[in-house]
Amino acid sequence: MKIIMLGAPGAGKGTQAKRIADKWKIPHISTGDIFRANIKNGTELGMEAKKYMDQGALVPDELTVKILLDRVAAKDCENGYVLDGFPRTIPQAEVLDKALSEMGDSIDYAINVDVPDDSIINRMSGRRACVSCGATYHIEFAPTKTEGICDRCGKELILRDDDKPETVKKRLMVYHEQTQPLIDYYAGKNILKSVDGTKDMKEVFKDIQAILEA
Repeated sequence: MKIIMLGAPGAGKGTQAKRIADKWKIPHISTGDIFRANIKNGTELGMEAKKYMDQGALVPDELTVKILLDRVAAKDCENGYVLDGFPRTIPQAEVLDKALSEMGDSIDYAINVDVPDDSIINRMSGRRACVSCGATYHIEFAPTKTEGICDRCGKELILRDDDKPETVKKRLMVYHEQTQPLIDYYAGKNILKSVDGTKDMKEVFKDIQAILEA
């Protein structure tokens, strides 16, 4: 079972990807993790990617797909995998499809965790992080016992720059320009499945489970 997770930043696709991976005992693969592992292990592909990253440039799609294919060729991916954070654009999806096709392989499902922009802005701007231990909370969904104070270490909580409404709006704008077209792309291949991401996380997972077990 080979799955791609789609959804705007803050839609909860990473959480659902981890749950799918745990339930079906398949790896949860994020491109960021693979890059870090390859760089840490000093692989040829990792060193090539590092050159771009050190210059603050984006790693070219072909190289990203090479690193990804190297990862999915590993033994733990025999029964499938969940891709989280890749592809982000149509050209990336096309490069990935071509490479998988040459291996006689293809993606089975593209699961879109659908959440309206307003809900995402509210969800992310309610996040709070501890300046000391890094624990995260939410003022509505996972509040602390004492407002603004970390339950774990008693230090102050902050709203991170990444979670500020103006930053979230910018990220959503980029998402709609670059990544949302993938929804039509995978719909055209008849592998797109959408779930309502505004529901409780457990309910969202139940909906995903129903799709994958159908």
